[in-house]
Formats: sequence, C-alpha cells, structure tokens
Amino acid sequence: MAKNIFIAATGQNCGKTTTCIALMHLALQKYGRVGFIKPFGPKPAKYHGIVMDKDAALMAQVFDLEKDLRLMSPVVVHGDTTRRVVDGEILPAFIHEQIVHAYAELEKRCEFIIIEGSGHPGVGSVMKTSNARIARLLNAPVLMVTGGGLGNVVDQVCMALALFQKEGVDVRAVLANKLIPEKRVRTLYYLRRALEEEVMTVIGGIDYQPILANPTLRRISKLLELPLHGNKREASRILHNVQIGAASTQRVTEILQEHSLLIVTSSRDELLVTLANLYRIPSYRSRIAGLVIPGTAQVSTITQMILDRSGIPYIRAEEHTTASLYRIISEDVSKITAADTEKLNLIRRLAENDIDFELIDSLF
Repeated sequence: MAKNIFIAATGQNCGKTTTCIALMHLALQKYGRVGFIKPFGPKPAKYHGIVMDKDAALMAQVFDLEKDLRLMSPVVVHGDTTRRVVDGEILPAFIHEQIVHAYAELEKRCEFIIIEGSGHPGVGSVMKTSNARIARLLNAPVLMVTGGGLGNVVDQVCMALALFQKEGVDVRAVLANKLIPEKRVRTLYYLRRALEEEVMTVIGGIDYQPILANPTLRRISKLLELPLHGNKREASRILHNVQIGAASTQRVTEILQEHSLLIVTSSRDELLVTLANLYRIPSYRSRIAGLVIPGTAQVSTITQMILDRSGIPYIRAEEHTTASLYRIISEDVSKITAADTEKLNLIRRLAENDIDFELIDSLF
C-alpha cells in the first residue's frame, strides 16, 4: 500500500499547486515511484488527446508522468456537470467509483501518492464530493496549505477543520505558505501557539516570492488573447513591473525598472521608436521586457519597421485602452505552466531550502 498525502487549502491562491510541485520534487529524491492525482478537476484542459484537469496536466508534463495520464484526473467538471448531478443524471456514487478506481490503479504503481484537492475544502459539495469527502474515500490524511499571516490564517483553518472533522478525516499538519522571510520564525511561532489546542503540526512552507506571482509575456498574450510579436524566445520572461508610458520619452526612459512591461499607446511614435532602439542595447535589455500597444490609431510605417527590426516583444491591442490593459494585467493571478521553467526551477530550489520533507514524511 502506498503512502499518501491529501493537499488541501483554506482557499484559492494559497500556493496549493506550488506545494504539490515542491513535494513531488522532494519525494522523488526519496521514493522510487511517486504518483499524483487530482481526483476532482474543475479546470478542464486537453493534453495528449485526453481531457483532464489542467493542474494534473501540468504535473504530468513537469514530472514525466504521461504513463499515468488516464488515472491522474478521473473526474473532470464541465459546464453542465453540476446541473446533471443535481438532476440525477449523474449519481455521486458513480463519481466516487471513478475516483476510487483510478486511485487504486495508481496505488499499484507507486510508493508515495500526492493527492491535490480543488480550491477550498468545500468545493464539490453540491455533488457530494467535497475535498473532505474525497479524503475520506481515499483514506488520506490531510496537509492543509494556508497563506502567510496569523489571524486570518487561524480563522480559515478552524473553519476548514470543521468540514474535515465532519467526515472523520485526519488533518495532520498545516503548511503556512507565502511567509515574509524576515517574519518567518515569528509567524510560525505564533501560529503554533494559536493552534496548539488542535492535534496537528504547523510547518513552514515556501517564503513569499513575487517572481512566482508575476506573469510571463506568454501569460499576458494568453490573457489578452492576442499574439506575441517580436522575439518569441522571450515568451517565458517573467515581468516584475508594469509601467504606463504616459510621461515624456526622456522621463519614461529615466524611470524604467527591471523587467518591465510597458503600455504605450500607438500614437506615441517617438516613445515606441526610442524603446525599440534601447531594447537592442544590453544594459537596457534587462529593463525592457516588452510592450503592449493599445489604441485604434495605426502605428506609423517607419515606427512599425523599427519595432520589427529591433526584435522587441510586443502585443498589439487595438480594442483596449491603456487603463483597461493596466487593470486586466494588474488584477490577473498568474498560474504556473509547464513552460515557466524559471519559476519551476525556483520552486525546486525553494523546496529544498524552505520545506522540511523529512518532517512531513514522518507525519504522513
């Protein structure tokens, strides 16, 4: 029988998938065969012709788990699935059978299995398939992933615990993610004190890293549903800043920050030309990651030639305004993809430095 661990989270964007990547990396250093399953997948994607949850597809790509594809995402939720369950067209018992069967097959192949939950613990309750119910079906103890902080984290953990306790599931540890490095020791100390009445261990996760939350040029292209032009080899470049090119050309060049995406309207020929030429200078290449060019006015012919010749990555967004682009990009929560090699390598390094896998392994 394989050792297993159910990765739940108090809410979205706590770093659950990042934690799964980190634990998979660490587990592979100890166990010969590590499996992954996301039993209930609310984010359909197609990978190698198979419809599966996109997080399961990510893990398959990153850790070469293609042989397990048909077992890694047994239940994928489509737009009409909830209605069909409520109407009785799909029975919860059938969903549960699919999950249990896939896990049983995966267990035959593995020594250690990471089970990723979906969203907050209650996701799937309308189909009688919450995170807590799945953990009970698979007889899997839970590692609860939270964000950093104290009051809000404790409140969310206690609320989530009620659902798992209702199902008789053992929550063995809380992993606090996105900790501020200089406050890490202090935060963990107070979290342990605040949760000392609960029978579970508080563990430190990965420290807060803005890079992991920042988008790549590829992500912006996908978000806006517009093609990336110029040097496509830079598609995986991580954007640390978004700046609006509204000031004078000289002022914009003076306040350039590292790895910036600049939003420059199509009528600003002089600024577009200057940035394109600066992009060809190595000392500026680290600051100028790319451009998004809004505005209905056509980019002049000579400016377009200079843009194309410079190789600067850019996205032409005629239907957007500068304000709408800044809002869309700033509010987006960037998710890791298999193409984000820089982020994935960083997660591996941070996992080895920040997470005590031997402690987790002993608890589970």
